[in-house]
Amino acid sequence: GRDGIVDTFLLPQYISTIQNACPWMLRYLTAAVVTNRRRRNMMQELVKIIEQTTYTYRDPVIEFVEALYVDFDFDRAASKLEQCEDVLDQDFFLTRAVDDFLENARFFFAEVYCRIHKRIDMVGLSKRLGMKQEACEKWIVKLIRDTRMDAKIDFKDNTVVMNPSYNPIYQQVIERTKALVFRSQVLNGAIDKRDSLSSKKPEQKQKNRQQQQQQQQHQKVGRKAHDNAVAAPVM
Repeated sequence: GRDGIVDTFLLPQYISTIQNACPWMLRYLTAAVVTNRRRRNMMQELVKIIEQTTYTYRDPVIEFVEALYVDFDFDRAASKLEQCEDVLDQDFFLTRAVDDFLENARFFFAEVYCRIHKRIDMVGLSKRLGMKQEACEKWIVKLIRDTRMDAKIDFKDNTVVMNPSYNPIYQQVIERTKALVFRSQVLNGAIDKRDSLSSKKPEQKQKNRQQQQQQQQHQKVGRKAHDNAVAAPVM
């Protein structure tokens, strides 16, 4: 699933291959990270990869993340988000993920937007997200409730008031080390496989040597029997 794509594509050997041989695969890694909100801790690592690769390949999916997390250009991010719908709809492998991508992309957009701004105009946010104002208000209320964001909505002024909050240092460490478990398992599996292959080599060599010795012995016995038969006197 999407977890497997994220974990596999973020391995160093895969990242190196994507950056050097097939940078267009970055679209699928980006889509997998965006549509999988449980792996949101991988977003910062994805942003670093995008910064290193955008000079070789660009498309609206990648540029949306770049505009949002690198440039903090919300107008450009909103414009790229509109283009993402057409791009994903025309991609055979991503056409079924259009709705999930747009929903989660709006979530990431609102999250970053709310972190930077202390007071948010609902009208302006709804335009940037491509939503009607009434639908955007309901969506923001659900977002605040689901994420337990420290914010309140002022319906009189039609604004969202944010209270700044920061993750404790231990929570940041947990978020940054979540992917290490999977990578360690993959690395241990590769090491065990290599060790098993290397341990089998001496055994195989010894077995081959024994077979050769047996063949040579059979050949000697056969030649000796042949020589004896030739040397025997004819009665």
